Amino acid sequence: MTGIRLHAPAPGWAIDADVVVVGSGVAGLTAALRCTAAGLRTVVVTKARLDDGSTRWAQGGVAAALGEGDTPEQHLDDTLVAGAGLCDEQAVRALVTEGPDAVRRLISTGADFDKTSDGEIALTREGGHHRRRIAHAGGDATGAEISRALVEAIRDRGVRFIEHALVLDLLTDAEGRTAGVTLHVMGEGQHDGVGAVHAPAVVLATGGMGQVFSATTNPGVSTGDGVALALRAGAEVSDLEFVQFHPTVLFLGAGAEGQQPLVSEAVRGEGAHLVDADGVRFMLGQHELAELAPRDIVAKAITRRMQEQGAEHMYLDARHFGAEMWAERFPTILAACRAHGIDPVTQPIPVAPAAHYASGGIRTDLRGRTTVPGLYACGEVACTGVHGANRLASNSLLEGLVFAERIAEEITAAAPRVPGAPVTHPAPVTLPLPVAGARTRIQRIMTAGAGVLRSEASLREAAEALEALHSDAVAGGDDDSKAAEPGVDSWETTNLLCVARVLVAAARRREETRGCHWREDHPDRDDAHWRRHLVVHLTPERTLDVRTTETSDFPPTLDATREP
Repeated sequence: MTGIRLHAPAPGWAIDADVVVVGSGVAGLTAALRCTAAGLRTVVVTKARLDDGSTRWAQGGVAAALGEGDTPEQHLDDTLVAGAGLCDEQAVRALVTEGPDAVRRLISTGADFDKTSDGEIALTREGGHHRRRIAHAGGDATGAEISRALVEAIRDRGVRFIEHALVLDLLTDAEGRTAGVTLHVMGEGQHDGVGAVHAPAVVLATGGMGQVFSATTNPGVSTGDGVALALRAGAEVSDLEFVQFHPTVLFLGAGAEGQQPLVSEAVRGEGAHLVDADGVRFMLGQHELAELAPRDIVAKAITRRMQEQGAEHMYLDARHFGAEMWAERFPTILAACRAHGIDPVTQPIPVAPAAHYASGGIRTDLRGRTTVPGLYACGEVACTGVHGANRLASNSLLEGLVFAERIAEEITAAAPRVPGAPVTHPAPVTLPLPVAGARTRIQRIMTAGAGVLRSEASLREAAEALEALHSDAVAGGDDDSKAAEPGVDSWETTNLLCVARVLVAAARRREETRGCHWREDHPDRDDAHWRRHLVVHLTPERTLDVRTTETSDFPPTLDATREP
């Protein structure tokens, strides 16, 4: 344990459980349902409402070998290619072999996927897939339908949940095992202010960290809380440099910040073309799959074309779909575009890359166990090894399903364990709160220095600027602003600063271009030196320890006593 904590009041109330799940996306709610079904007292803690996580924004769908002629082996091959040499093949094999049945269980839970005229699940293609294997719902509202079904199941089964609650820190017992979490509940309710959930098992399913960049597809709650908590608790994180920038995000202007509307890859899967202002399809000849190349390839090609032409965006042309197809297949995207003055039926859509998905995260084994006993992670917050250097389209919802079920099985097998009493670290260190206005500064620093294009110069500049913000916080403010008061905004900003520093440190260390990590000063992939992972942990002195694994295999987690 590091002894590092957020600067927050002591808990004023506490409840007991067998397992606490932090997050209410597909991963968190699946884990909670499975643990509840096994008879475990389960509490779900979520930052906003139950249905307000990243899952509801997922448009494309769930990738699984469900179609005729498709196989898990083909799905595995496509995933390994997209991961650019850094996938854990065992993890991918678990994903693709267990995935089809996991989707069927999701359907039995109540999720209603689109069907063909003969009643089969309708499947489409997305980037990097050689087969139609993306199951979707409501045309382009897959995440919303999955979220609806899981939230209804949570309510129907009487699972206890706490909404509007920001998780703060991990509690541990005298042996260093997980003993629950502290959290801050915002607003009125049964619980208010800082409290605790005491439990011998904690599942982090807090989603991503997209808000560390100025423009992202992630909702406002995606502030890296789970990764930051895990680091403070002494857990290891890995591969944070691999941030996937979605190639086709609706361009709202050069100064647009915050969550941006996504234009799903499924639009290209159905035949839309990427073109420049002159109508030239610039992806032809770039990759055998053209517009359906893996996302890093497409994002780089768009960025290169923008640089060559001095343009702020490219275009996605799907006018040939016609009004009926747009309305039936992509109603959500159609409405979003029209809300911003673009009619895809008659106009090409202006698009540009934006931060989308973190392929790295808290390091886990194949049962979701982290390097802290009793602490588990699944979904985007975790690094299972499935995604490698670049996530294959629509593998994220499937990963949430498969590994949440694995975690529930593991917790159930380990139960019952009497939780140890939480203890206070003998010499706790409280993290200083960043100065007021630091969040926007962090986002602009990261966008400029660690975005789609990176170099030693840009990353060094970002590292120095982030370090200055950290130093200002330690000093209690600077000449222009004072340190913030404890509260949700300052705690989120503290988390963003933490994950930003880790991301930049890893990106500086990896001197190559691989997957979605693009170094202009090291443009080639270097398997001899860099087909391996970067593992980071936070020292008790609040410094980052970054090490490189000896091979492309992850070392076992400290809690990994049995082979999966």
